[in-house]
This record gives sequence, structure tokens and C-alpha cells, in this order.
Amino acid sequence: MPVKKPKDFLDDHSVKYVTVSHSQAFTSQEIAASAHISGRELAKTVMVKLDGKMVMAVLPASYKLVLDLLREATGARHAVLATEEEFRDLFPGCETGAMPPFGNLYGLDVFVSQSLAEDEEIAFNAGSHTELIKLAFADFQRLVEPTIAKISSKDAAWV
Repeated sequence: MPVKKPKDFLDDHSVKYVTVSHSQAFTSQEIAASAHISGRELAKTVMVKLDGKMVMAVLPASYKLVLDLLREATGARHAVLATEEEFRDLFPGCETGAMPPFGNLYGLDVFVSQSLAEDEEIAFNAGSHTELIKLAFADFQRLVEPTIAKISSKDAAWV
């Protein structure tokens, strides 16, 4: 099955969303500042290998992923950050590092930080380093069916 573009996927499911264009930015902090969106409302996607299986971890841009929390939440024995080379080809049509958190479109499990699930709306990369999609978290949850767990911390060191 060909991968749908995020906006096509949302349109097909009659989801209301807004696109936000911004100057080219690569880090979540740069994106949030450029798009004038709170770092708590901006979702970043981090690719992780759990026991060798590629998964998506989605958390607020202002938070850090805690690999031990993700491992515990999933029952995995090993959790390591994936390299760009390991995941680049999994997201056709997306710029590297700008993939949307729709793991279901790419055959990937998605784990969302509990802190992000507390927000009414989220924004995330739309497949490029110059455009975001903003929508209700409830719509995102309904379409992606992620596992929600405590996997991040605002104060933790990157682990």
C-alpha cells in the first residue's frame, strides 16, 4: 500500500487541521520559535529501536525522551535511539527528521508521552522542515491509536 501524505490522510478522515508555514528549521526548539508555537504543544518524533524493532516515540518538544521509561512502559529489554541512516528510507516523501507522528501509515508502533496527551491540540512536522500540521489531540489519538505512557521528562537528561 502506498504511503499517504499526512494532509491526504487527514482529509480522507474528515479531520479539521491547520497548516503552519515557517522558515526552514531543523531542531524542535527552532521550529517552535519560528512557528510561534509553545514547545509543550509542538510534538517531536524520536525514532527508537526497542529490542531491534523500530518504533516512534512522540513527546513535547520541550521535553526529553527517557529511554528507561520507554523500555519499562513497553516491556522491552533494550531501547536505543535509531540513527538517521536506520530510519531515513522508512518515510518516503518526507525530509529526513521531519516525519509526521503517523506511525500507522508506515507500519510502526507509536508511543506518546502522557504529558503530550494532556494537551488539547498538538502541532507536528508535516513531512518537511518548513510546514507544521496543527490539530486536536483527540483526532490524532483516534487516527493513530498510540500507546500513551510516561516516557519523557521536562528535567531529565537525554538517556
